[in-house]
Amino acid sequence: MKVKKFLCSEKTAPYVFALPFLISFVIFWIYPLISAIIMSFQDIGAVSTKFIGAKNYLKLLKDGVFHIAVLNSFEYMLLTCVLLIPFPLLYAVLMDSRLVKAKGVWKAVLYIPALTSVVISGTLFRLMFSEYKTGQLNILMTMLNMPTIKWLKVKWTSEIALLLLCCWRWTGVNMLYFLSGLKSIDKSLYESADIDGATTWQKFKFITIPLIKPTSIYVLTITIYAGLSMFLESFMLWSGNSSPNNIGLTIVGYLYKRGIEKNDMGYACAVGVVLMVIGLTINFIQLFFNGTLKKEED
Repeated sequence: MKVKKFLCSEKTAPYVFALPFLISFVIFWIYPLISAIIMSFQDIGAVSTKFIGAKNYLKLLKDGVFHIAVLNSFEYMLLTCVLLIPFPLLYAVLMDSRLVKAKGVWKAVLYIPALTSVVISGTLFRLMFSEYKTGQLNILMTMLNMPTIKWLKVKWTSEIALLLLCCWRWTGVNMLYFLSGLKSIDKSLYESADIDGATTWQKFKFITIPLIKPTSIYVLTITIYAGLSMFLESFMLWSGNSSPNNIGLTIVGYLYKRGIEKNDMGYACAVGVVLMVIGLTINFIQLFFNGTLKKEED
């Protein structure tokens, strides 16, 4: 009875309900993070493990393949931020307006790609962008009397394929995030703006954009993380982790290559730690400039 009374008390109950999350957080996030940091300073062999200091990190500074992977991930992250923030916001505004009919149908159509397996999506896009004449895009090129293209063997065309795959999968998700933010805006603000003679652009600029800022910051944050941590889309698009001249290699792809394919877990952990630092640094910077991390003035 004393135990039941203790667990059901107002002071204890919140901690009891939060305990499963805290335990899973420690086991599946804190412990792996600490282990990865420790392993990044080690040379992990099949039989023995020895501490080697910062040699893995010094090796990264001279690793040209890692530099290519970082550059590819940065390019992908920047381009996805450019595409996956303004366009989903525009679609959300249209969905929230009276211009679109059958809104539920369009929401489902845009969200269904996110439910599709990345393996299936990547395979379909690989077939679509095939270098052979049987590929859908090369069939289209032939119909237009244009030469066929080796889409996944050229840098800029492969980026188009990867970005199309990304936008196809995540546009609907980000649209729903923005749509939920739009639903929280008081409609009386728009009515007051209409009375004052505000145009559609003025209402969007001075009402929608400022009041949807928290949602925009959230979408930007997860888009940055998703861009830097992208792996499976690239892996499936090139049917493996070896794209021509590493044009599709990402940081996580390089981590997989060194840790799983070459069994160099210490070096792979160093890559992972660097990725975490890069992701945190970029997001802290954007959160600071967005005003999220600034202290409110008295």
